[in-house]
Order: sequence, then C-alpha cells, then structure tokens
Amino acid sequence: MNLTEDAKQKLILGNERYLSGRLHAEGFGARMREELAEKGQKPGALIVCCSDSRVPPEIIFDQYPGDIFVVRTAGNVVDEIALGSIEYGVEHLSIPLVLVLGHENCGAVKATIEGEGGHGAVKAIIDKIKPSMEKHLGSADIYEDCTDENIRSTMEEIRKNAAVAALIREGRVEVAGAKYGIRSGKVCFF
Repeated sequence: MNLTEDAKQKLILGNERYLSGRLHAEGFGARMREELAEKGQKPGALIVCCSDSRVPPEIIFDQYPGDIFVVRTAGNVVDEIALGSIEYGVEHLSIPLVLVLGHENCGAVKATIEGEGGHGAVKAIIDKIKPSMEKHLGSADIYEDCTDENIRSTMEEIRKNAAVAALIREGRVEVAGAKYGIRSGKVCFF
C-alpha cells in the first residue's frame, strides 16, 4: 500500500470507529500536546471541507490533533487563500492525500439553488457553486447532484493548481472526493 492509500484507509477506519461509537482519539491531553509541540505536525491527509459546524473532520474520522490538516470554507469551495493552505500542506508537510469532503444538507448549496444570500462576500461562495447547480437544473434530486458536482468541481480546481499538479504528476499527491451523511455519520468516498 502506498502513502495515499494508507492515508485514505486511515480515514475510512476512523469513520468506521466513529459510526460504531468506539473512538480512540479521546485521550488527548498534556502529554500529547507536549509531543506535538516538540515534534511538530506530520498529518497524513489534508481535508478541504465545509465550515458547517455539523461536519467536524477530526471527529468524523476519529483523528487526533496533528493527524489531519484541515482547510474549511463554506460550501467546501477554494480561493487563492485556501489554495495557498493546500500548497503549504502538500509541499512543506508532504501530505499525500487531499480529500474534498462535502456533505448532505449543505447550506451554501441550498442558498445557491434557492437564490439566497448572493450579496457581499457570500456572493463569492454562491458564484463558485453556481456552475455546479447549472449543470443539474431540472434534476429530480438537484440538491444531492449539485453537492456531488460541487465536490468534483473543487477537486478539479485543486488539481489545476500548479504546485499540486506537479506533485500529482510525480505520484506524490492524490486528490480525492467524499461526502458525509449528516444523518448517518457515514463518509462515502467517490
């Protein structure tokens, strides 16, 4: 198994522990904080996910602090600042897996579909999601289809970043997608 597969497997197993209620990442305390301060961080995965407070990646993947590098934005969309964080993670921390994690009942997707919240800085989020919605106008399940398309769109935008693209070509980074079920707690990888 390579580093990317190892990272993905660790997330899958963590989500299974979360679903079963048998979490191992509960005992974080002074000793672990001291160790992280001394040794620094060496996360195995970078997760780009929504700011939604119901989608805490450290918990749904049962990971300790230092295990995952997280970039959170409403609607799991990326801009130059988010891409800078991703570049830092893959270049300087050598993180092999970038996972774009969307979720059911995303407020940013809903606002885009229902035409709400298109003013101020929120408009930039809506504008990023709008092409995903437009691909699925008339769909019987536009919310789910738009959510999935938005995840794919963010994955593609990350893959087009020059630094990430170079590492993908070298076989050092993979960009993957997944969706979290808020009701079920299950993460389904694409």
